[in-house]
Amino acid sequence: MFRKKLEIREHAGAIYSLAFDGQFVYSASADHYVTRWNIETGIQDKFAIRFDKPVYTIHTEKDRLFAGCNNGDLHVFDLKSRKEIKFFTQHRAAVFSMSFNSKHNHFYAGDAEGNLSIWDFDTLKLLSFLPLGCGKIRDIGLSSSNEHILIAAANGQLISLESETLNEVDRFLAHNEACTSVLAIHDYVITGGKDAYLRLWKLRGERIKAIPAHLFAVYRLMEMNELFISASRDKTIKVWTKKLDLIQRLDVKSRGHSHSVNDIVRISDNEFASCSDDRRIIIWEAN
Repeated sequence: MFRKKLEIREHAGAIYSLAFDGQFVYSASADHYVTRWNIETGIQDKFAIRFDKPVYTIHTEKDRLFAGCNNGDLHVFDLKSRKEIKFFTQHRAAVFSMSFNSKHNHFYAGDAEGNLSIWDFDTLKLLSFLPLGCGKIRDIGLSSSNEHILIAAANGQLISLESETLNEVDRFLAHNEACTSVLAIHDYVITGGKDAYLRLWKLRGERIKAIPAHLFAVYRLMEMNELFISASRDKTIKVWTKKLDLIQRLDVKSRGHSHSVNDIVRISDNEFASCSDDRRIIIWEAN
């Protein structure tokens, strides 16, 4: 069972996204700052970036920080030198999702118009730009083998692309409203939707189970050991078995968030962090 370890209450606006680089937690807020935090003390590190536009999503990988803004701008920073190394305007609409594929050394970004960009991580050159015609790309996942890119789309579809060829191999309606989150575990896929449901699928779209898991949209799914965790607009975080059996609910009564929980990020086998419209970051630990 998880309990609250510490709380960070320093941002002046809603916090949209979190990332973890193995040492620090990074947060992106409506106050236009991306900030870095010590996970043991909750104290701000000497790293903060002020943006002209709100940053909707961030991702850290191999000493780089990627930041996607609400106007489509994509910034890349070197964390060692603390300098911006690339700035892209390929996307013309808000970047909502990003992911890294270690199998091909590719970086992905998805925007509000349904476009997916694929970048070479080392050279930061654009490899492909795919208009998927699916509405806002809310989440980008990868199959356990990294052989498939999984797209959670605003039109309710889950789209599967081969990561090597970028060919579309499957597309099906996962939720009646927007599909807002996706997580692959072994040979299965879990999706969360604006309809507040969690659904368990086989990779080729065969539905195994569906449950009304939350009251509002499921914004993020994360694997943690033999469990997975969901975060929702209904202000709650829930801990589940991989068969969709509920284990724990983290909410205001657990000293949790009072507004929409927008993102969660794994820190270790025993800890994860969450962020919210309530302007707080909470670090949770297993007891």
